[in-house]
Amino acid sequence: MRLDAAIADAAERLSRVSDSARLDAEILLCQTIDMPRSYLFAHPEDVLDELTRDRFETLMLRRLNGEPMSYITGTREFWSHELLVSPATLVPRPETELLVELALREIPRNAEWQILDLGTGSGAVAIAIAGERLMCKITATDISPDALAVARENVRHAQMSNITLLEGSWIAPVAGSKFELIVSNPPYVRDDDEALKNLGYEPLSALAAGKDGLRDIRTLASGAGGILVPGGWLMLEHGADQAKDVAAILQASGWSGIACHNDLAGKPRVTVARWDGKQAPS
Repeated sequence: MRLDAAIADAAERLSRVSDSARLDAEILLCQTIDMPRSYLFAHPEDVLDELTRDRFETLMLRRLNGEPMSYITGTREFWSHELLVSPATLVPRPETELLVELALREIPRNAEWQILDLGTGSGAVAIAIAGERLMCKITATDISPDALAVARENVRHAQMSNITLLEGSWIAPVAGSKFELIVSNPPYVRDDDEALKNLGYEPLSALAAGKDGLRDIRTLASGAGGILVPGGWLMLEHGADQAKDVAAILQASGWSGIACHNDLAGKPRVTVARWDGKQAPS
């Protein structure tokens, strides 16, 4: 089968599970033959031998069964960085780049801030901020040793010497430290949300957060102030339908300047708040 025919056939099959079926087909074929996409356009008449067709079909079946492209290829682009991903980490989403944008708005370009990324996963957010603010020190924590192994490799590949990775639950690994800014993309999906069925390849512990999806956000709202300097920032990604609840949780925990920002799709996605050093009365 010629390359162009293989792509056309694969794209038609993938259209049932993907909104970018032809692109997926091209990427999977490139992975199979270990060539760039430009090769497909330059040599459409090349013929796949039987062994190569079998390898391509193996990748196709993984995608047809719903496995994310990033897990099949092992990489995902985020903030212009090519990151390794695995089933131990979430696939970084474009909407999470808003978290990076908001952080960079507040961090002066030549600042020497201490910044904390809680639940770093693949390290995407920490690496993006570290690359834009080279004089800052970024500490990134995660409870999963497997996720941290992926993050560690991504930090090494990005050559970021201003990132420290620590294992542990939320702020536990940095107790006693102080930061100017904390960012987090915590789990925020309800345990009974139907969406989890379509996310079966991704780690449940990084997605689900109790009956209302706010368990971990409550934990961060109540504990993060203790490791922030007065006037420090907390920035949380959350579900599009959770903005009001997140604001109420933060207000009850003593945060001020609470504001929610929309992602590129116009959906409420990241809430920011400041810590004035005064714990709300219990």
